[in-house]
Amino acid sequence: MGRLHDALKDAGFDGHALEVLLVRLLFCLFADDTGIFPRHAFSELVAQRTSADGADLGPWLAQLFQTLNTPSEKRQSTLDAQLAEFPYVNGKLFGEPLPLANFNTAMRQQLLEAAALDWSRISPAIFGSMFQSVMDAKARRNLGAHYTSETNILKLIGPLFLDGLKAELAKIGTHEARLREFHNKLGTLRLLDPACGCGNFLVIAYRELRLIELEVLKRLYATQGSVFTRVGEHVLVDVDQFYGIEIEEFPAQIAQVALWLMDHQMNLQVAELFGEYFARLPLVKSPTIVHGNALRIDWNEVVPKEKLSYILGNPPFGGSKLMSEEQRADLLAVAGKLKGAGVLDFVCAWHLKATAYAAGTAIGIAFVSTNSICQGEQVGILWGELLARGWHIAFAHRTFRWNNEAKGVAAVHCIIVGMSRTPPHPRRLFDYETVGGEPQEIAATNINPYLVDAPDVLLPNRSKPLCDVPEIGIGNKPIDGGYYLFTDDEKEAFIAKEPGSAPWFRRWLGSDEFINGWQRWCLYLRDCPPSTLRSMPTVLERVEAVQSFRLNSTSEPTRKIAETPTRFHVENAPESPYLVVPKVSSERRLFVPIGFEQPSTLSSDLVFIVSEATPLHFGVVQSSMHMAWLRNVGGRLKSDYRYSAGIVYNNFPWPEPLDAKARAAIEAAAQAVLEARAAFPGSTLADLYDPLTMPPALVKAHQQLDRAVDAAYLAAEKAAGRKAPKLGSDAERVAFLFERYQALTSLLPAVKPTKPRAKRGSTT
Repeated sequence: MGRLHDALKDAGFDGHALEVLLVRLLFCLFADDTGIFPRHAFSELVAQRTSADGADLGPWLAQLFQTLNTPSEKRQSTLDAQLAEFPYVNGKLFGEPLPLANFNTAMRQQLLEAAALDWSRISPAIFGSMFQSVMDAKARRNLGAHYTSETNILKLIGPLFLDGLKAELAKIGTHEARLREFHNKLGTLRLLDPACGCGNFLVIAYRELRLIELEVLKRLYATQGSVFTRVGEHVLVDVDQFYGIEIEEFPAQIAQVALWLMDHQMNLQVAELFGEYFARLPLVKSPTIVHGNALRIDWNEVVPKEKLSYILGNPPFGGSKLMSEEQRADLLAVAGKLKGAGVLDFVCAWHLKATAYAAGTAIGIAFVSTNSICQGEQVGILWGELLARGWHIAFAHRTFRWNNEAKGVAAVHCIIVGMSRTPPHPRRLFDYETVGGEPQEIAATNINPYLVDAPDVLLPNRSKPLCDVPEIGIGNKPIDGGYYLFTDDEKEAFIAKEPGSAPWFRRWLGSDEFINGWQRWCLYLRDCPPSTLRSMPTVLERVEAVQSFRLNSTSEPTRKIAETPTRFHVENAPESPYLVVPKVSSERRLFVPIGFEQPSTLSSDLVFIVSEATPLHFGVVQSSMHMAWLRNVGGRLKSDYRYSAGIVYNNFPWPEPLDAKARAAIEAAAQAVLEARAAFPGSTLADLYDPLTMPPALVKAHQQLDRAVDAAYLAAEKAAGRKAPKLGSDAERVAFLFERYQALTSLLPAVKPTKPRAKRGSTT
């Protein structure tokens, strides 16, 4: 079908007409093998009545479509007998007149090859993936079209409504009156997918509702026996209970047809079970699939919220820096009044729009989302609003790999969040040992916006640490156009040309250099006397280039610092050893490598530095306790960990009070980690912290450090007369840390959030 599409498009038959034609052909292929048409009526019509060169295929298809749109009693008596065998379909599927498509030999053959497949074995649920090949990769990314596997769809619709319905049916058993009441309830449920794509979620949800209804009919049949006749009249669940909004026309048409075809498949199951033919032809009821921009239209015009039961789906993703201008405008149309809305991911717009639409109702909402909406600075912006609107997280899947049915589409890391206005019990939290693993359910007391079983806490972007620990800051930010930065070879060549420059070179360290052991150098002229500068013409050329670069900037602050071209925009050069924390680190590592550097090394703004850190501070931030905190509250760059000062470090609850014994244990364990690293002088931190190559001695040292840090927290809790927490897993550690955070901040004045800033970072 993809090849046929391309051939028709290349021949000049494209746009809306091509999309409608393909949808109709899809329906005909499916109908040919599933009993909607007389068996193989369509394929035989094409094979027997059209010429081999395809010249008359277009007119034959046009006549077929007209026949399918005409009731039997209104057809001409002179209609071709082979065409007259086709049923009246209705549903407006074949109503729109199309221009004639001109086929050739190859196109006709491609259609016959498609017709030769057994379409009865193909689930309508995968039509989205089948037709994804029609869209090019760029358009697919821009639209966020993550066509979805059944397994992942069931992860969402299960806890949203399906599991509850199955449990309710299990309790009812065979009680006839209650079965009928439950059956009537099934016929009243209404579902909306506001970013429905090709309808994957709606199709699977419809199938599952029909399967539950089929079980109800089985039980009613068992109680009534032969009295149970004309089974079609007893089927209450229909496609008109399903609603969708889709910005692209072609997927919207696929969604509607896929629901009809799934309906037919389920009708065949009913017919097989009860031995009575049942088909809904002509099509009387239709799903409501609106072609439009969900963020711009009023959802009440699609379905009044008083009639709706659930909102679900997989809205398009897109980070704040990856959105198109149109998407950004759509986001701000929904979220523009929220302070900090500019840093929100595109998917947040659907959460905000859905919760505003569903206000004052019992509608349940569940979306697949990028995991970044529950990490970092977005949490306070998005969830502060959602919690204020009275929404609770009813269930959630923590980060997992969202595999895709469609070929050639990369997996993405996602979460699923289900919300309700009434506090559910129990709340269902699904965790994964690895992002590619299977979900393990946890019965949670509460699920907070970080998807942790802990109180509802929103971490502000603090400018100072919550606890009495050294402050953290960014490294140096030259804004020099790269003129002060050198590789080894560039540095040596420069010194050979300007020998007097040698004392002014300092080792330069960013995340990449720190973790991967790369060597870079910086020409650091802050304290260079004017007379010395003037004696080095090659250095002055660099200074002049930096000044010119800054003057040509569109940024007023950057042009301002052109007045002092030998100074950096941000200067942070500690005079004693300091702690280096990379801003970004690979998700594969169990630990973000952190370490000490000498004051002779200048660190860039791609790392954080803690100037007055001691082995105690190193030990705590390098521990599993702190890493668990980072993984749960820090942001992500792609899927890699993104450390932050304001969210991660400054909100971290340190072990307090800390006695001398606990302090000494952490310091000794921290030193052991440093010594275990030093035993491999030829290995970089990337080598040492790769899960496959991490030396056993270093693993053991980290285990000892974790025991020391955990023991310090336990001792602090005991000293304060508080109950000892469980710290056997990351989930338990993070839950405990949120409780400590809540206790530490309960008596503090509210923190004024800092203005969100643009993020920088590099994958290492």
